[in-house]
Amino acid sequence: MTMERGSMASLDSTLRKGPPGTWRQPELPEVIAMLNFRLDPVKINAAAFLQHLTFKNDKVKSEVRRLKGIPSLVSLLDHPTKDVHHSACGALKNISFGRDQENKIAIKNCDGVPALVRLLRKTHDQDLTDTITGTLWNLSSHDSVKMEIVDHALHALADEVVVPHSGWERASHGGEESCKPRHLEWETALTNTAGCLRNVSSERSEARRKLRECTGLVDSLMYVVQSQINRKDVDNKLVENCVCLLRNLSYHVHREVPGCERYAETAPVNQGPVPANKGGCFGSRKGKDEWFSKAGKKDGDDGSGDVVDIPKRTTPAKGYELLYQPEVVRVYTSLLRESKNPSVLEAAAGAIQNLCAGRWTYGRYIRATVRLEKGLPMIAELLAHGNDRVVRAMSGALRNLSIDNRNCQLLGLHAVPHLVANLPGGQSQSGRTLSEETVVSVLSTLTEVLGNSVDAAKTLRTSQGIERLVLINKDGKRSEREVRGAGQVLQLVWAHKELRKPLEKDGWKKTDFMVNLSATNGPSTRANGTYEDSTMPLLDRGEKRDMIPLNDLGPEAYSTLDQRERRHTLDETTDTLPRGVYGGRKGSLPLLDSYDEKLIVCITQTGPSLPYHCY
Repeated sequence: MTMERGSMASLDSTLRKGPPGTWRQPELPEVIAMLNFRLDPVKINAAAFLQHLTFKNDKVKSEVRRLKGIPSLVSLLDHPTKDVHHSACGALKNISFGRDQENKIAIKNCDGVPALVRLLRKTHDQDLTDTITGTLWNLSSHDSVKMEIVDHALHALADEVVVPHSGWERASHGGEESCKPRHLEWETALTNTAGCLRNVSSERSEARRKLRECTGLVDSLMYVVQSQINRKDVDNKLVENCVCLLRNLSYHVHREVPGCERYAETAPVNQGPVPANKGGCFGSRKGKDEWFSKAGKKDGDDGSGDVVDIPKRTTPAKGYELLYQPEVVRVYTSLLRESKNPSVLEAAAGAIQNLCAGRWTYGRYIRATVRLEKGLPMIAELLAHGNDRVVRAMSGALRNLSIDNRNCQLLGLHAVPHLVANLPGGQSQSGRTLSEETVVSVLSTLTEVLGNSVDAAKTLRTSQGIERLVLINKDGKRSEREVRGAGQVLQLVWAHKELRKPLEKDGWKKTDFMVNLSATNGPSTRANGTYEDSTMPLLDRGEKRDMIPLNDLGPEAYSTLDQRERRHTLDETTDTLPRGVYGGRKGSLPLLDSYDEKLIVCITQTGPSLPYHCY
């Protein structure tokens, strides 16, 4: 790398040995000692040199920690000189990236988070804000730092980055928002901040509560996502982080928002009068509309249930209320239709899954609104996606949507073949190998959708579902959960006496529908159309997957937080020194994701040219 003479003058004078013009690279202890030198140029260059040395070098990062360099770097964040801030924060950003979690803990233990927040509130420099938020994103991947960020950095991130640069504008004097067009600014800082908050939102209910109630945060996130949808730019990292964060904030929303008890419903969610159809919400065109055409209705079914009577609000929704308004369904269905990013698809379906979980008024509204927005066929078709996590997310969303009677009927008629295609066996999987969790989720959704519907069972039979289910039962390589799940579906089919003779003509015997459950917890005793009263994510931290009983899978299954099945790591900042020393500064991005309600934890990245990694 070319070094400019002027910017290195202080190091030259300190470290020159021998004839003029020669320069020796300082040892690491010398560089760390220079962080406390009385001359600012020495501090700047020492911190910048550490940023260079620590780029993608875990050994040097650990040495910097061992030699007590981290407290010195943190102390420089309160220095009055701007160039010192750039160099020190750049070094901390690199040190905070990587698998060695001790570096993050060391930064936390010397009050690094409050120091970063003080600097964030003080600076108006875009590059420095990018570096600060990137460092916080890196730190946010460690569980012990998450609440530190929530407690000390949340409001600064909202006030200094998300609200002012998202394009969203607060309404003045309690009126409507300004009609003046507003545009997103400082995209890197917004991406870093959304990634940081995405990580911390997977920590605990207290963190989610504080995020939901942070003034302007949810409003700004929704504004960003909607504006990117309008621009048809929905596959970038900013949208991914925002949607994953919104999914996590939707986790247990019906139990955690203030006054949630007034939305609780005591009647079984599947019963009660269905509002009348006011004519023609769905036509009889081909494609998705066939789900709702006359061909898809039983005799005597006039289509009632295709509309739900949602009371109109007297005041506009704001803050955390925006998370569960029926209108938000249009945001998520737009993402499902437009996005090619698997993480965005997974998060959008996970948010729908979360909002449809639970026995509450808005869950009922949202299940019906998804149907009105033609979301059911869209989600069913995405079951053919090549990404395992996307398939699981779609299955989980359908499971919770099927609590609604009309949804369940439509899914039984039209979605069963899509679900069957994801079961092991057959030629239609194109080489896809789905995880046990995904197969079990599909089986659980089939159980919900079939219920006691003979038409759905007939569709299963004509979709070669019986063959695949029996194969799961007889395949000694399948897990107990998969065998038990397949057995539950088979028992539902055999329970229809009018199907037994056709099944026997197909060559099946009664014994094919009998499953040995002695080694398991037994079949689910949960009535179809209800949901599990569980508040835990599907894959809770530290829980062995093969210990999760099938009946814990839904349909109050929540989309989980970014999970440990995807170990969160980070990307470090770039191999750079201050301007004029080793070239331009690149931004480092961190990243962390979160799923059944779905909470999930994700990952970080460094410079724009560097790849994302999920370890």
